[in-house]
Amino acid sequence: MPTVLIVGPYRFFFVSLDRGEPPHIHIQREKMIAKFWLDPVALERAGGFKPQELNKLFKMTQENRDFLL
Repeated sequence: MPTVLIVGPYRFFFVSLDRGEPPHIHIQREKMIAKFWLDPVALERAGGFKPQELNKLFKMTQENRDFLL
């Protein structure tokens, strides 16, 4: 699971075996892992994060979308 970006406590990574899915990124903090589609940016799985933190992750994903693609 290669890490492509770290922002504060958040690790942005991809899973090389996630073939056949649209472009997406996984974001981890501690044991929580969210998944966002990248085109367009949309939450796919909350992974234990609270709504307020998911909003923050959504914005960070949007801001870094071009880099993540």
